[in-house]
Amino acid sequence: MELLKEIANISGQSGLYRILKPTRTGVIVESLDGKKARSVVGANARVSVLKDISVYIEDHQDAAMPLANIFLKIRETHGEKIELNTKNATEADLFDFLGTVVPNFDRERVHGSDVKKMINWYNIISQNLPEAFEVEEATEEAVETEETKAEEA
Repeated sequence: MELLKEIANISGQSGLYRILKPTRTGVIVESLDGKKARSVVGANARVSVLKDISVYIEDHQDAAMPLANIFLKIRETHGEKIELNTKNATEADLFDFLGTVVPNFDRERVHGSDVKKMINWYNIISQNLPEAFEVEEATEEAVETEETKAEEA
């Protein structure tokens, strides 16, 4: 999930954006949809890179699980698309969904709107940037191969 360091959410704009390169006044981004529209986002815009986002868990007071790990668990349990309709889902439905993936998430500090965003972001990345998941699978295979070689030596 190394590609998450290139994917961002821009406050006030819907969808996700791939960060292409910096400019003197901000960054050039490309929308992760069929249009692939490019635009410049100013330095004063609130840009959240998905690699830096985590979800609170109950193990310790400041414990959190990275979004990349949550996306990988979603991929294992739900496949390429999450079928839950976030527009009609109740907060209980959203928490039940997240509970199947991360049973120990902090229900007091994680909001239903956060879970909606995660579901929508997962579906966008899965549909428009499936290689984000393939890279991780290839890395896991390489680690397993190296471990096997180390055991044989």
